Amino acid sequence: NVLRLLDLQKNPESSLLDLGCGQGVLSRVIPKNIPYTGVDISPTLVDIAKKEKLSKVHDFFVGDVTKKIPVVKTDYSHAAIILAIQNMEHPDRTIANIAQHLAKGAVLVIVMNHPCFRIPRQSSWGIDDKQKVQFRRIDSYMSSREIPILAEPGKGELSPVTLSFHHPLSYYFTKLSGAGFAVDLLEEWCSDKTSTGGKAKQENRARDEFPLFLALRAVKL
Repeated sequence: NVLRLLDLQKNPESSLLDLGCGQGVLSRVIPKNIPYTGVDISPTLVDIAKKEKLSKVHDFFVGDVTKKIPVVKTDYSHAAIILAIQNMEHPDRTIANIAQHLAKGAVLVIVMNHPCFRIPRQSSWGIDDKQKVQFRRIDSYMSSREIPILAEPGKGELSPVTLSFHHPLSYYFTKLSGAGFAVDLLEEWCSDKTSTGGKAKQENRARDEFPLFLALRAVKL
């Protein structure tokens, strides 16, 4: 789906900037001839990405993209932030920074856990036995939140803690617009899993009704 939204083949001069690139997974599924730059805050993940890279025109750098993107190029035709923006304390700064490295008309694709339905510690599943449906409970949505998450819940207080940052959907549209982007596509992606057993019907219905991921495609004006 990310490759479809980027549509890199459409432009013969395509180049891609990938923020929060992790182990460089995206770099390994795009055409090898397309210049690619991945940036991540984790030196460990960047080292893995470098070892696994498949093309001489693909590069990786360590950097905090909420402060500065450590590349010189300012005319990328495409950019991506895949499942990373909700781990950034200041996503508005990332969006503003990425705009400085894109050409006019460039495409930015952002994929995140759905901010309306997947809010850590503020959303959960419930069962209505009378109606025989599984429902999604949302306890908070409009408030921006910093949410600690146990990386290894089984360890309790000994578990490392990561942070997730929740913002409502309107926040992302406002920040994209303020940085000179226009959103031209929004997609919501549901899970492709299938349940079995006595609760399968209601679980499958709920899975089809509440998307896991939100994808935004924006164009730099």
